Formats: sequence, C-alpha cells, structure tokens
Amino acid sequence: YRRFLQMFGRIVLGIDEKLFDEVFEKYDKEFRKEVESKYPEELEALKSKYPKYTLRLDAQPPSDVAPRSWKLAIEYLKKVVEEYKKIIKEQKGEFPHDPWRQLELAIKAVFRSWMNPRAIYYRIANNITPDIADCTAVNIVTMVFGNMGWDSGTGVYFTRDPATGENKPYGEFLPNAQGEDVVAGIRTPLSLDELKERMPRVYEQLIEAGKKLERLNKDVMDIEFTIERGKLYFLQNRAAKMTPMARVKTAVDMANEGIISREEAVLKVKPDVVLKLLYPRIDPKAKAVPIAKGLAASPGAVSGQVVFHPDDAVDWARKGRKVILVRVETKPDDVHGFYAAVGILTARGGMTSHAAVVARGIGKPAVVGAEAIKVDYEKKEFRVGDVTVKEGDWITIDGNTGNVYLGKVPTIAPELVAELQTLLGWADEFRRLGIRANADVPEDANIARKFGAEGIGLLRIERMFRKPERLAALRKVILAETKEEREEHLRKLAEMIKPDFKEMLKIMDGLPVVIRLIDPPLHEFLQAPEEILKEFYETKIAYYALKSSEAVKEVAPDILKSYEGKIAELEKLLRRVTVLKEHNPMMGHRGVRVGVTYPEIYYYLARAMIEAAAELIKEGYNPKLEIMIPQVAEANEIRYVKEKAILPALKDVAKDYGFELVERDAPGTYAFKTESGKEYEILVGTMIETVRACLTADEIAKEVAFFSFGTNDLTQATFSFSRDDVENKFMPQYLELEILKNNPFETLDVKGVGKLVELGTRVGKSVNPKLEVGLCGEHGGDPASIEFLHKAGLDYVSASPFRIVVARLAAAHAAIKEKLQQGK
Repeated sequence: YRRFLQMFGRIVLGIDEKLFDEVFEKYDKEFRKEVESKYPEELEALKSKYPKYTLRLDAQPPSDVAPRSWKLAIEYLKKVVEEYKKIIKEQKGEFPHDPWRQLELAIKAVFRSWMNPRAIYYRIANNITPDIADCTAVNIVTMVFGNMGWDSGTGVYFTRDPATGENKPYGEFLPNAQGEDVVAGIRTPLSLDELKERMPRVYEQLIEAGKKLERLNKDVMDIEFTIERGKLYFLQNRAAKMTPMARVKTAVDMANEGIISREEAVLKVKPDVVLKLLYPRIDPKAKAVPIAKGLAASPGAVSGQVVFHPDDAVDWARKGRKVILVRVETKPDDVHGFYAAVGILTARGGMTSHAAVVARGIGKPAVVGAEAIKVDYEKKEFRVGDVTVKEGDWITIDGNTGNVYLGKVPTIAPELVAELQTLLGWADEFRRLGIRANADVPEDANIARKFGAEGIGLLRIERMFRKPERLAALRKVILAETKEEREEHLRKLAEMIKPDFKEMLKIMDGLPVVIRLIDPPLHEFLQAPEEILKEFYETKIAYYALKSSEAVKEVAPDILKSYEGKIAELEKLLRRVTVLKEHNPMMGHRGVRVGVTYPEIYYYLARAMIEAAAELIKEGYNPKLEIMIPQVAEANEIRYVKEKAILPALKDVAKDYGFELVERDAPGTYAFKTESGKEYEILVGTMIETVRACLTADEIAKEVAFFSFGTNDLTQATFSFSRDDVENKFMPQYLELEILKNNPFETLDVKGVGKLVELGTRVGKSVNPKLEVGLCGEHGGDPASIEFLHKAGLDYVSASPFRIVVARLAAAHAAIKEKLQQGK
C-alpha cells in the first residue's frame, strides 16, 4: 500500500517524487538503526541464512528468521503511509479511495504520458513520426504481488544475454519485492542462478516458456515476471533491447539454428546499429588504474566531463561538450540526458536496470551498479574512497569491462568481429548496389578496404594541397600572370602530388578510384584580402621605421631590399585576390569552369594521376583510374575539357611510358594497351551536382563513362540553401516546426532532389546503356537515402569509411524489402 501511494502520487497525480523519497529515507534510516541496536541477533541470523540480503524498509525481513524486526518494519511502514497521505492531501487534495476512480485517473495519466517531455524526446530521437504512431494504448490487467513473502519475488529474464548475445538464460530477480525495485535499480538484484537454487520448479517453467516465446516470435525475448507465493506470472513479454554486438550475434546464431532465414537475420539488424560496433576500447598500453568498478552494461569506452542532472547533460552537450551522466540510479524521466551524454555511470542497479536497458538500446557506453561511488547531488560531486570527482571533471568509463577511470584514457579502434563479418557477407549476397568510399588519404583508404569498400567513389584532389609546400606551389599557380609561368609551377605541383595518387591507387589495387579534378573556387586557396592588407601595412610600417633608423646604415642593406621585395609581393597578391574575389563564389568560377578558363591546370592535374597509374602498370599492378569533372552544367564543357586537357594528358603519358592509347566506342572510355596486349581502362566521368546537369543528362551521358551525383551541392542548388548558413541558423527551427521532416543534407529529399536524381539516371542510361551511375554525397551512408537510391536504379553509392558497413547492410535491406514487396 505504501508503494501504491507513492507510485500513484508520482505517476498519476504528478507529485514530485523527492517529497516521497525524503520521507521514506528518513524512516528507513530509523528502522535500520533500531534493528541494529535492539535485535542484533536477528540481524546475524539474517546474514547467516541470506548472505546477500540487505536490510531495508522496502525489503521486510522474513518473519521466520527475524520476527521482531518483521513486526517493527510493519509499524514503520504504517508511519510512512500516513506521511504519504499527508503529502498527497497537501499537494493534490484527498487521496481517492474508490477503485473505479483510481482506475479512471490511471487511464487518463497513461494517455497524458504520450505528450510528456521524455516521450516527445524519445520519439524525436528515434524518428517516430505521427504517421508511424500518433497515440498510445492502455492495457488494464489484474495485479500480482512479488512482495507477499520469501516464496514470492520479481525479476527480468532475457532468453539470451542482451550484452553479448550468448545463448544462455540471462537476468536477475529479487525475492520478496516488486518489479519497480529491479527496473529502477533501487535494490541490487540477484542472478537467475539464485532463483534456480531457491525455486527450481519456477526456474524451469520460466526458461521453458521463454524459449517457446523466442521460437514463436523469432526474436530474443525480454520478460518481466512475478512470483506470487510460488506461482509464476508473466507481466510483459517483448523483443529485447540489446547491445549492437548482441543484436548481430543473435541474428547470425538464430539463422544458423534454423529459427529465422538469412534474409530475416539481415533485416533484424538496423544499419545504423553496426556503426555502434565500431566503438573504441581502452588502449592496453595506457596501463590506466580504475578508481571504481561496476557492471559492464553497454559496451564502448568513452571519456567525458561529469554532470549529475539530465538537464545539465542536454545543456552542456548543446555547447559541444562531451559529458558523462552520473546518477545514483536512473528513472524514465532521465532519458533526455541519456541521449545527450556520451556515456552513463550509476551507483546502483543491475544489468536489467533502467540505465542498462536504455543505454544498450541507444548504443551508449554504460557502467551501472558501481557501488563504491558515493554521489552527492547537492555538492555536485561523487567520492570513491579518498578521491573526489566534481562536476566538470573528466572521467573515462569502459562499458566493456565495467571499469571507471579518472581523467582521459587513450582508446583504440575495434576490429570487425566474426559474426558481423558473417552478417555483412550475407548482406553482400542480397544487395544490388555497389558500395564505395569517400577517401582522400591513405589512412581512410585502408579503413575503407578493411570495411569492405569496393573502390573509392570520391577522392577530392584539393585535400592534397594542405601541406604548406604544396599550398605555396598552388598559390604560385594562381598568382602567375602568364601561361608559361603558370605551367612552370604546375609541373612542380604535379610532381608533389603524384606519389599520393600512386599510393591511393596501389592501396585500392584492382578496384576503381574516382579522382575529382579541382572543384573549389581558386580564391579559397589564398589568404583573405583583409589578412593580406593587414600584413601589407604592418610590413610597410616596419620598413619605414627601419629605413629612418641610423642603425640600418651599419647593418647589411640587404635587409631593406628584403622588405621591399616582401612589399612588392604582397601588393601583387592583393591585386590578384581582388580580381579573383566573387560575390557568390559557390556559384562562380569553380569546378569545370576553372578547367575551361585554365585548361593547363586540369591538364597537369590529370597528367599526375594518369602517370601514377602508368607507373603502377609498369610495376605489375592493376590500377583502375576514373577521372571526374565537377560542377558541369553543359555537355560542351566536358567536350572542351576532354579535348584541351584530359585527352592530351592521356596521349602524352601513353607516349612517355610506351603504351598504345585505345579510345573505346563507349563514351569517356580509354585504355592503355601494353606490349603484351593487356589493356588497362581509364574512365572519364562527371559529377552531377547542378540542376541543369540533371535536366540535360541525356546530352551529358553521350560524353562520359559515368555519372556521380554530388548530392551535397545538388541539395544546396535545389533548395537555394547554403548548407553552412542554414544548419546554424534556421534548420533547427524548420525541423521543430515540421516544415521539413528531415534535414535534407542528412537524408535525401526524395520529393525534390530525389526526382532530379531519378530523372538524371533514367535519361542518362537511355542514351548510354553502359553508363555507370553512382552517388558520392553524405547521403551515401544514410540508410533511408540508400533505400531510395536502390529504387532509383543507381549502380553504387559512396560513403565515408566508417559508414561503409552501414551502407552495405542498408543496401541489402533495400533489396530484401523490394523482393518481399514484389512477392506480396
């Protein structure tokens, strides 16, 4: 009855739970103190018979072992009940004793819960839109009690381990308790093995029924149960929330056991789930010493700043700070803090507590039940022995081991486990879409190949200019005043970047590598006019100060000359930057337009990559180079750049390396033929990222071997959005007001951009049946976008290296769903 008053008051009447907790903690403390002083012999008897028993007012001692303590507990509970009734009367009026009135209020509370903040937050976080679910249901069931004595109890049973996926019974139970005690982590529960020892018949019933439900539902089951005086009741049965690793392992195991098919196994694992398998773990070389240890509730190692309240976690995360939410135990009201935090740490709770279940469900590292930590919410700190950790201090938690460390501890990347490799192998059998990677450096290419990429779909050449000496060489190209001067610097620049092309082609040997010619406006590689002007005036002031000094006559006159040379150089730079400056550079002199106005730039860049391929052919490798022209809006642009830059580069390299250049019948398709007669193809294609290119794709397709939709820029062009501006200004409001359902830069806008992609693909292939069509924007790693792109008839998508596994699985989902739909 005490529990009923508290939960009804909190959930139905909306009374602050702190008011009830303060009363309970007060009487619980008095009760324990009185038992320890008056009945120490009963306490010893309890510890002897039940070694894991913890004396608490809400876990009454058994009457057969401690009869006086049992009676005392009843007296204290009566006091708590009276205090609770006073709280309810003061806050909401007289407590309703009519059962029908209680039921009516409870039903209304469930309906109201649909619009409470945590429910709304959960729906947003899980993309549950009104068309998926726009209200909740109410189930009315009879009550059973697990706190009717020591032949009663409550617990949670998973038919397989939700943390590892191991096929063995997993769960916890509490004797003489109610379900909320287990879920909320108020009392640390016992393992199911204890239930097996105490109530073997009930244990056998539980396991047998669970396995039947698993076979029937074709999924791992999460079962909440209560035992009332030796009789087993199931309160709830649902598909288990599991860690990403457990989800993958159980899907593979259940397919191998014949419970589900391989297609069903692939569909069981959401594409984004596998991304979470790539969580880091503690670097063994770090030799870090933990300050505390709890239960490894959800895998992954992460460092963050400590916060103690869910609201603070949200506020800090909005400011870009990584936080770990530390709580004594967690409740459903804390869920918004879970999503904001990078990890969760609790002092109480077991592997089936609220914190553990939610963290596993959303893929956040979590350590629960770290009983050594003493949390003080008022002081915003927790203590472990002599160590005090305050709000804002950095800690590291390891959800793989349960360890808690002080400060930041180095982590290392994980490897693909056997079950995931098996599942991805099955996915590869079912998918039609090819999967490539966006990679600019060898590290990314190696990761992509390890994760199963079938080539590089986008290598951005401008990323190779980041090194100071290369950037300096490129700036000389841009500042050159004659073609001859420009070509001199281009030859040097080409020699600098050729080794990078060669290494990337070598890493991806036998797989296609799409290299995009220079795309950004040239002024982006120069200093801003304001910076140049500032440097110019500072240099000039220093020059005149030095010139007027008598001391300069005694110093080498070369100093003044160096200043004069620097001033002249800055003047020249300022003039050139002023000429290059544009009002709208993203729609100005960039991409193919640079290749048209300065074909020598595209010639030398193309030559560098073609030479890299030629050298690899000579060394016995099989490079598959694909040259991509960006920002095309007109077929004539491609014709011009091919004629003035790419074809001359192909001819010159073929001549220098002793190959025969073969021009195939298919558009944009060339090959180097060796003396042995073996041919190595080199393709020329274009990035489709302007609206006009989509509308005139039939003309463009006659000039190229492949299309690659650049949906980042195409989305900007279609919406007339500047991505950098809208995402920081009005996009959050657009999403909140549901003007847009999704951020179009994250999930492809099917109604607008999607129609352009469909049109470009259809008309392009209609005039060039051999045309290969891919996509290389951010959307290439988004599952919802991939499903659409599969239907649109693309041949491949290209994603960032760490999203390769996501794309492989998402492409398989799209193909399997299409097959099922056709079957229906």
